[in-house]
Amino acid sequence: MLKNEQGRLISVVYVDTRGRDLSSVVSDLQAAVSEGVDLPAGVSISYAGQFEYLTRANERLQVVIPATLGIIFVLLYLIFRRFDEALLVMGTLPFALTGGFWLLYLMGYNQSVATSVGFIALAGVSAEFGVIMLIYLKSALAKRRGELDAEDVGEAIREGALLRVRPKAMTVAVILAGLFPILIGTGAGSEVMSRIAAPMVGGMITAPLLSMFVIPAAYLLMRRPRPERSPQSEGETECVPQPL
Repeated sequence: MLKNEQGRLISVVYVDTRGRDLSSVVSDLQAAVSEGVDLPAGVSISYAGQFEYLTRANERLQVVIPATLGIIFVLLYLIFRRFDEALLVMGTLPFALTGGFWLLYLMGYNQSVATSVGFIALAGVSAEFGVIMLIYLKSALAKRRGELDAEDVGEAIREGALLRVRPKAMTVAVILAGLFPILIGTGAGSEVMSRIAAPMVGGMITAPLLSMFVIPAAYLLMRRPRPERSPQSEGETECVPQPL
């Protein structure tokens, strides 16, 4: 069958990939063609189909992901009105996402547009975990009146963190109960939906642990009173002459 595109005759070669991600297959094809195929004048090769859609989606994600992180940071600053607390939540996001990467590795999933969508959703949930934990910690500190020493601050942060254990467990249980059937589903559309759910399910292991252990510890370091430095520690030492 004769086919044409943009006024030029074309010949289509269909390639089916199994057990590998599409980007690496096309990358190997491009390397093999550039090394072993001499194209005559007027002949060109283009890679279309799913690879073309994937390329367009990756270009959009390069804009969407930084924009999403920027919006999360702005919202965090509007909530706390402090850069250090907003940076604390943002700094924990990469560690909260590690569970999603591990589950993708264990299930043999390659990085794709669907998994990127799952990681974007996981970043939002992880930021929410951090925000609620900080609200509880700040509330526990606000309940204590007067001058607080390091022991009082540590006790208040411990109380605030313990108040979040039961709500956190309930939230994680509800999310896992909703996403686990999607993760193991085998019906129509399950290939895409399982890859969206996998980062969320894996992240529900690391994100709650991070918000319950790392964020309170980091917040304690930020709010713990610093001991006053004596003049001698600042370099103001008294010179005493030594006998000869």
